[in-house]
Amino acid sequence: MSRVIAPPEPRAPLPPTPLAALYVAPPPVPGAGAAPQVWLVETAVHRESSARLAPATLDPQELARAAGFLRAEDRDAYVCAHVALRRLLGAYLGLAPRGVSVSRAPCPHCAEPHGRPVLPGDALHFSLSHCAGLSLLAFAATPVGVDVEAVPPPATVAETADVLHPREAAELALLDPGERALAFTRVWTRKEAYLKGLGIGLSENPAADYVGSGPVPSHPPGWSLSDVAVPAGHCAAVALELP
Repeated sequence: MSRVIAPPEPRAPLPPTPLAALYVAPPPVPGAGAAPQVWLVETAVHRESSARLAPATLDPQELARAAGFLRAEDRDAYVCAHVALRRLLGAYLGLAPRGVSVSRAPCPHCAEPHGRPVLPGDALHFSLSHCAGLSLLAFAATPVGVDVEAVPPPATVAETADVLHPREAAELALLDPGERALAFTRVWTRKEAYLKGLGIGLSENPAADYVGSGPVPSHPPGWSLSDVAVPAGHCAAVALELP
């Protein structure tokens, strides 16, 4: 008699730590193989303090990038995310926030310096993602990627679903139309978190790897994927390279 294999049990999404005060020092980063530390930054909470801290915290390139945003909500989300990132990195490393040196790893495809952001000596690995109103920051002992997205309208899902892995596209097609946008966003955040962890981003074909649309992520070889608990109307995920 053939054995019936039960589907994996759904896991609760990883709860991020709300960043209530930018000056609070984080706990030590757990060792290799432990879950990453994920911080949630709500733009509305930190808009005023981040704008005040930005000139003395961000580097010239970050300040120029912030000034280039046309929409205030995009600029505010960027400033809040990057001020939080620098202050958390400084707290983790025992450095002044503006003294943290961030560079880019070589791209896995072409070896040019536009891969994932890195610190000297790989003392700590981190990733950042922001959308209007929210940012997520992840820190770990091994390469990590994080992504947060607002759930898009159904028309956007219909236009974009064909770039997913064939199994993921088939899973979405079986869902009721009202469920597809949320499931699509689950897939997309998992996929982008993984690709950001690799340092490739969307230069890689999104259809190449299967991460699943259901309540339990499918883990790419050598990586662990977890959904992250974020406010309604959004999805988020974090990917961690296994030691």
